[in-house]
Amino acid sequence: MNENLFSSFTTPTMMGLPIVILITMFPGIMFPSPNRLINNRLISIQQWLVQLTSKQMLSIHNQKGQTWALMLMSLILFIGSTNLLGLLPHSFTPTTQLSLNLGMAIPLWAGTVITGFRHKTKASLAHFLPQGTPLPLIPMLIIIETISLFIQPMALAVRLTANITAGHLLIHLIGGATLALMSISTVTAIVTFSILVLLTILEFAVALIQAYVFTLLVSLYLHDNT
Repeated sequence: MNENLFSSFTTPTMMGLPIVILITMFPGIMFPSPNRLINNRLISIQQWLVQLTSKQMLSIHNQKGQTWALMLMSLILFIGSTNLLGLLPHSFTPTTQLSLNLGMAIPLWAGTVITGFRHKTKASLAHFLPQGTPLPLIPMLIIIETISLFIQPMALAVRLTANITAGHLLIHLIGGATLALMSISTVTAIVTFSILVLLTILEFAVALIQAYVFTLLVSLYLHDNT
């Protein structure tokens, strides 16, 4: 109970050197490239899930937007596997770091915006000023739309960081409370442990949902600009 509540969110080091890069590369091992004529069940399930997700996510895109298929699938696999690995005991979750999430959100958002200004210049500029706007409100609306545009990557990163961090904190608090109650009241400890198990199951779902939401919003930004 004396452990720092936020100690699990500190960047891990080895011999004084941060090992975040090694941790972020580790999820790639979970998705090996098939090199057999007939795949095993695990790889078959992975390929089925990837095809199902890509079909659903790319159905709204035109041919130009579908060129981002590899990027979007790599993004959802990376975020989802990283979130799931972070639920293991004594592990580190890179997606709890706002800097990493901003590092993913800003380039992807910028790529969609640049694509829109390059291929649909008039339509992209029209978003800053809705049709039929009264003349006195034009400067204010342009400022508001510009601010809302630049807030998009921040909202992406903060949403992912807040959801993953909140779940880990709740697990940490309820787990600590369960250990403390074991010596006081066994019945209360069992009830608290049951809540902890249910919360852990919920966090598995949240880990996958947040990966899907992050990628889906990037896909929607792309759809608006292609």
